[in-house]
Amino acid sequence: MPTDQTRRPARTGTGTGTGTGTGTGKTESTKGQDHTPALALTAALLGFALITLDASVVNVALPAIGSALGGGLSGLQWTVDAYTLVFAALMLSTGAFADRAGASRAYGLGIAVFTLASAACGLAPTLPVLIGGRVVQGAAAAVVLPASLSLVRQAYADPAQRTRAVALWGAGGSIALALGPVAGGALTAAWDWRGIFFINLPLGAAALLLLVRAPRSERRPAPLDLPGQFTAVVTLTALTFAVIEGGTTGLAAFAVALAGAVLFVRVERRQPHPVVPPTLFRDRAVRVAVTTGAACSVAFYGVVFVFSLFFQQVQGRSALYTGLLFLPMSGLIGLTNVVSGRLAARHGPRLPMLIGQALAAAGLLGLLAVGSGTPAAWVAVLLVPMAVGCALTVPPLTVVMMDAVPAERAGLAAGVLNAARQVAGGLGIAVFGALIGDGFVAGMRASLALAAALFAVSFVLSFRRAGRPASRA
Repeated sequence: MPTDQTRRPARTGTGTGTGTGTGTGKTESTKGQDHTPALALTAALLGFALITLDASVVNVALPAIGSALGGGLSGLQWTVDAYTLVFAALMLSTGAFADRAGASRAYGLGIAVFTLASAACGLAPTLPVLIGGRVVQGAAAAVVLPASLSLVRQAYADPAQRTRAVALWGAGGSIALALGPVAGGALTAAWDWRGIFFINLPLGAAALLLLVRAPRSERRPAPLDLPGQFTAVVTLTALTFAVIEGGTTGLAAFAVALAGAVLFVRVERRQPHPVVPPTLFRDRAVRVAVTTGAACSVAFYGVVFVFSLFFQQVQGRSALYTGLLFLPMSGLIGLTNVVSGRLAARHGPRLPMLIGQALAAAGLLGLLAVGSGTPAAWVAVLLVPMAVGCALTVPPLTVVMMDAVPAERAGLAAGVLNAARQVAGGLGIAVFGALIGDGFVAGMRASLALAAALFAVSFVLSFRRAGRPASRA
C-alpha cells in the first residue's frame, strides 16, 4: 500500500504519523548535533523500509509456509494478520513511548527486537511459533515507525532540507511495501520461505550500526493511555479471531470484540489524553479520510493476499513467477504517488481522490472476469488499475485528514489514520480468506465485489466532502 505522504511541511512533515507531538514542524532536541544528518536519514530509511517490506513480503511465501508447517488457510491468514494488527493497534501509543524514551533509544530497541523476532520466525519449527514471532515483529515495528520519523526530523534543522528528507523517508517505505511481493517470490525461490525472515538480520544489523553515528535524542514527557491501548488490542484481536475462525468460537470472540469496543469508547471519553479522541471524528473530513483510507487498505492488502494464493494454488505458478507477476503494479505505485501529490497541490485533494477511487473500483470490477484459466500475464495487467487507483488516492486523503485538525493534533491524527488503514488491511485479509475458504474463485469474486462496494461508499463520501482550497494542499 502506498505510504501516506503530503506536501505540507509546515503542518506535519509526514503522512505516516505517529500520534505524538512530533508533527509540529519543530526539530526535536538532540545531543551530538555534529553527526552527519545523512547517516541518521539512512538509518531511519533502512529501518522504515524493513518494517514496511515485512508487511507484504510474506504473502507470496504463504503456500510454501503452509506446505512446511501446515495450519490450513486460517493459519496463513494469522501469519499475515498477527503482524499487521499488532502493528496497527500499538501504533496508537508507540509515538508517545518514543518521545518518553528518546527517538534514538526507541529506534534501537525496536530494530533490535524486530531483528531477533525475524530470526525466531526463520527458525520456527511450527506455525504457532511463527505466528508468535510475527506478533513480536509487529510490536517492534510499531516502535520503529514513529522513532524513525523522529530521527529524520531531528537530524535536519533547516525546514526545506527536513521536508526533502521526510519525503525521501516516506518514498522509501512506499517502494519497499510495493516491492514486497516481488522480493518474497525471489527469496522463496532462491532460498526458502525462511529466507524472507533471515534477510532481515543483516539489514537490521546495518540499521543499528548506522544508528551509532546518529544524534542522541533527548527524552520528552508524553502521556500514555494504557487502558485505551489495552482495550484497543483486545477488541481488534477478538474481532479478527471472529472473522478468521468463525463458528461458535467465532461468535464468542465477536461478543468479546463488541464488549471491548464499548469499553474502549467509555475509557477514551474519560481519559485526559486518549489515544483516539472521540471528538476527532466529529469532523466529517476526518470520517471521509479514514473511510477512504480503509477502503484502499482492504483492496490492496486483500488483493495481494488472495492473488498470491491464486497464482500458486489455483494456477500452479512458482513463487518466483508469482512475485514477478506483481511487478507491473508495484513499479507504478511510487510514480503515481508523485503524480498524485502534484495534482493535489494544483487542484486540491478532491480531484485525485475521486479519480483514484473510481479507477480502483473499476480495476476491482475488471478482476471479476478472472477465472482459473485466465492467462497469468493478463491477470497481472488487470491488477494495475487497482494499485494505481489506491496510489493516486492515499496522498490527497492524507491532506484532507491533516487539514481537518489543528496543527498541535496533526501527529495524533496521522497516527489514527495510519492505524485505521493497517487495521482495515488486516481485517480485509481475514474477510477475504474466509470467503475463499468455501470455493476459491467464487470467494475471490465475492471479495473483489465487496472491495468495489467499499470504494463506492467512500467515493460518495469524498464527492460530498473532500475538497479543500488547493493552496492549503
